[in-house]
Amino acid sequence: MSFGKGCHLHLIDGSAFIFRAYHALPPLTRKSDGLPIGAVSGFCNMLHRYVEGNTGPDAPTHVAVIFDKGSHTFRNDLYDLYKANREAMPEDLRPQMPLTREATRAFNIACEEIEGYEADDIIATLSCQARDAGGRVTIISSDKDLMQLVGDGVEMLDAMKNLRIDVEGVEAKFGVTPDKVIDVQALAGDSVDNVPGAPGIGIKTAALLINEYGSLEELLDRAEEIKQPKRRQTLIEKREQIELSKKLVTLDCNTPLGFTLDDLEVKEPDPDVLLPFLAQMEFRTLTKRIAEGLGVEAPSVPEPEVSAGTGAIEDSVPDAPAINPEAYETVRDAEALQNWIDRIREVGHVAVDTETTGLDEMRVDLVGICLCVDAGTACYVPLTHKAEGESGGLFGNDELAEGQMPLNQALDMLKPVLEDDAVLKIGQNMKYDAKILKRYGINVAPFDDTMLISYALNAGLHGHGMDTLSERYLDHVPIPIKELLGSGKSMITFDRVPIDKATRYAAEDADITLRLWQVLKPRLHREKVTTVYETLERPLSPVLAEMEMHGVQVDRDTLSRMSNAFSQKMAQLEAEIHELAGESFNVGSPKQLGEILFDKMSLPGGKKGKTGAYATGADILEDLATEHELPARVLDWRQLSKLKSTYTDALQEHINPETGRVHTSYVQTGANTGRMASTDPNLQNIPVRSEEGRRIREAFVAPEGKVLLSLDYSQIELRILAHVAGIDALKQAFHEGQDIHAATASEMFGVPLDEMTSEVRRQAKAINFGVIYGISGFGLARNLRIPRAEAQGFIDRYFERFPGIREYMDETTAFAKENLYVQTLFGRKIHTPEIAAKGPRAGFAKRAAINAPIQGTAADIIRRAMIRMPEAIAKLPAKMLLQVHDELVFEVEAGAEEDVIKAARAIMEGAADPAVKLDVPLVVDAGRGANWAEAH
Repeated sequence: MSFGKGCHLHLIDGSAFIFRAYHALPPLTRKSDGLPIGAVSGFCNMLHRYVEGNTGPDAPTHVAVIFDKGSHTFRNDLYDLYKANREAMPEDLRPQMPLTREATRAFNIACEEIEGYEADDIIATLSCQARDAGGRVTIISSDKDLMQLVGDGVEMLDAMKNLRIDVEGVEAKFGVTPDKVIDVQALAGDSVDNVPGAPGIGIKTAALLINEYGSLEELLDRAEEIKQPKRRQTLIEKREQIELSKKLVTLDCNTPLGFTLDDLEVKEPDPDVLLPFLAQMEFRTLTKRIAEGLGVEAPSVPEPEVSAGTGAIEDSVPDAPAINPEAYETVRDAEALQNWIDRIREVGHVAVDTETTGLDEMRVDLVGICLCVDAGTACYVPLTHKAEGESGGLFGNDELAEGQMPLNQALDMLKPVLEDDAVLKIGQNMKYDAKILKRYGINVAPFDDTMLISYALNAGLHGHGMDTLSERYLDHVPIPIKELLGSGKSMITFDRVPIDKATRYAAEDADITLRLWQVLKPRLHREKVTTVYETLERPLSPVLAEMEMHGVQVDRDTLSRMSNAFSQKMAQLEAEIHELAGESFNVGSPKQLGEILFDKMSLPGGKKGKTGAYATGADILEDLATEHELPARVLDWRQLSKLKSTYTDALQEHINPETGRVHTSYVQTGANTGRMASTDPNLQNIPVRSEEGRRIREAFVAPEGKVLLSLDYSQIELRILAHVAGIDALKQAFHEGQDIHAATASEMFGVPLDEMTSEVRRQAKAINFGVIYGISGFGLARNLRIPRAEAQGFIDRYFERFPGIREYMDETTAFAKENLYVQTLFGRKIHTPEIAAKGPRAGFAKRAAINAPIQGTAADIIRRAMIRMPEAIAKLPAKMLLQVHDELVFEVEAGAEEDVIKAARAIMEGAADPAVKLDVPLVVDAGRGANWAEAH
């Protein structure tokens, strides 16, 4: 049949089918030889359903499954970092990829792929050819990159949701018509494909700009007209990057094809080809089903292999219903809630999410609870929504809306099941919800956390927030919270949201969380990171929750005095700076500072950016500080300004009026290496190198009758380096309890320990710590204020004396390049997608890969210590308050210090055992005092 008017072409996105199939099933192997076949099984089931479901008048006349061939395409030649942050293909999926091609051909469907081009380009070319020939095209995919093709007889079909995407659907997604999708994508970029775009501009803003200016080219040509300064600067400075992004996102409609549309004509499967293939794969059920449909005898197939611990067989691909917020239930009475509780106990798990009046877990009120037991089956239990006025406005009083259960009644009913050890609770960032419910008397346990599961799997590849995960793994964009709450001055709290809207939003969150758990949890086993999740992530979450809820006492008066002192010192520095400059100017203005330094004073190193202003970053000022006092004084002023605004002023706002304490929130997923971050406020980054910075800790105090203890790992990263690099001299020094920096200096410079000077030791210390972070000769020269050649000589001598370090670096880099990840001693995977980058980013990626196993192992060790600590000090009058990098801070009753130090030190120094036997001892230093500064 010659392709022309009246023909209907189906183009199936093969990769989407494969990955959907892979993530839908637990690990599955062929019984006869152990070959992984889970993805092939799911793929075949999907093809079978496709063939069975496409009959009737609208059936396709032509069809092809289009695949990617290889990872390098012409786009990588344009931009070497294109798709550089894509996660590596799972090892058990690699051998299945060619089998999916075989499966396609076994079903007698055209199977096409072209070297150097993406599947999307082939789909684009075929779509254009079919449209030009007068035919219709349906692209079976939900890939947003293909939406630029929609229109003029081309539509898309999201087969997972049975949702057709036409011109109106594209407009709903992008805010523009399909012909302008490329322009919007070029501006917004794409973190998944590593398309840079314009920093700070998202899809919505990009759509507004393109609709206003008509095209990307017109927008860039008229960028000077943009009123918002930051956006205007971005469009001007990043023009080349944006134009490159457009080339990357534009599909090639002229891909050279080695076949024609006529070659894609629909054909019936040949039983003599299809059934033997399915039998070879050992797909017993599918083979039997298809044979019965064709009216032939099924070939003999061995019993299917069942995945250990899953109970799932080869072709049980779950057909989850589409996410439909309109289908969720609002639970308004005890009878309805009891039905949900009965169902929860029946299935043994439930996704839980809380809705509150804000984000501060210690101050907000509970508004409602959402539950989900099966994909697509979710509910919202509203509890404290406020009533709406007749005109749609909201009452200023706190009158509750009708149709809600009494708060205490609902919590009393839910408490037993949420605390039941036999029911697994599933959450996204479950620590937040657990803290909320703890304040209402419910101790949620046990639980899984999809955010932490994603982090154990994908640290270094992408973010782990629900919206990111939903788009990435479910291809679904959740309802934005701004649609309910608004923004700016008109923003409302969740208790003012109408219950019907709240149900759609809240229950969707629980539904998405359950689906993410179904997709991600089986991957822990596949990718061999179950131990990381089960021993380092999941058990740490409740420990952190307890620390956060207890908080640390902060003295407001001390902070206020510091703020005043900093203000006075800043004023003095400003006067000195003005005197050195010979005129008054705004010290906080980089533009004015640059003009003083480089125009008036003619200091070297002045470089103007595209805006015409000189760069005056810390690195530039540090270089200039060796030549002139003014930049040195500006650095001092900036440091005080930051201390004042970030700590002495801001910390006062974070003191909880009810507890008198500061309650930071720890973020387990804050760094790729496993190091934790803290927010609201950030207590991890309090400066300790300057005297003023160290004084901030004086405001963290012990209540009357108590003291603060600080237990800090001594040089833990150097100890780990000595172990992993096998450096005998360093290991011996650590075993003998020597001053490691003096010992290093003695090794490097041949100076006996008893003749060591403080200056030589300082240089060795800078090199010891610098090498861990991949310091360059230039960087060491800046730190030590010595010539670059001398600094490079120090580094060269260091590697000569400790050759194991160079070997470790080379081996780690090679491993990272081959596997696109590195590992800690405890099995944590830290992905390194940019390790193959070129240019300046290559050096950064290499240094990060070298440092990650060391820093990550240190982070794992202190996590292991924190997890064991509550039990170790349970019978002592002590609370663990803070974790800052290698340090733990405790609040202890006066007189019990020695007992707590003994117990905590034993846990910390033995934290690596028994999982890892280090060649060097871990040593913990302990201090005590009325405040953190004294204790540290």
